[in-house]
Amino acid sequence: MSGYALSHVDLSVSDLDHAEKWYGRLLDATCVLEGTNDEYGFAFRYLKTPAGTLLGLIRHAERDAAPFSPRRTGLDHLSFAVDSPEELRAQLQKLTDLRIPNSGIIEQPTGDAIAFRDPDGIQLEFYRLTTQP
Repeated sequence: MSGYALSHVDLSVSDLDHAEKWYGRLLDATCVLEGTNDEYGFAFRYLKTPAGTLLGLIRHAERDAAPFSPRRTGLDHLSFAVDSPEELRAQLQKLTDLRIPNSGIIEQPTGDAIAFRDPDGIQLEFYRLTTQP
C-alpha cells in the first residue's frame, strides 16, 4: 500500500431526512447505503458525490445538544475541493441559488475558499488550492 486515501467522513446530524436532502442538493450526491445500528443507537445514510466521495450522515439516539463549534476538539471544518476559479464561482452561485448564507470567495495564501454552514451549524467550505503544500 502506497498511502492512505480518505475512505469517508461521518457527520452527526439532528435530522437525517433533512440532512440527506440538503447535502444531496448541495453536492449532487445520492444515497448509496442506509441503515441502523441498534447496538450503538444510531441511524445512518451514506451519500456519494459525483467525484466518488462518501459522506456519512449519522443520527444518534442520544445526542449532545450543544451547537457545533470549530473551537471544540474534533472537527474544525469539512472542505470540498474544486479545480478552477470557474468551478468555485459556480459553487458560489449554487449556494446563492439554494439561499445558503456564505462568506463569498475569500482569497487565502494557499487557496481560495467559500465558507458556509450546514443546517446543524457544521462549518463547511468549497476550496481551490492555489499553491502546493
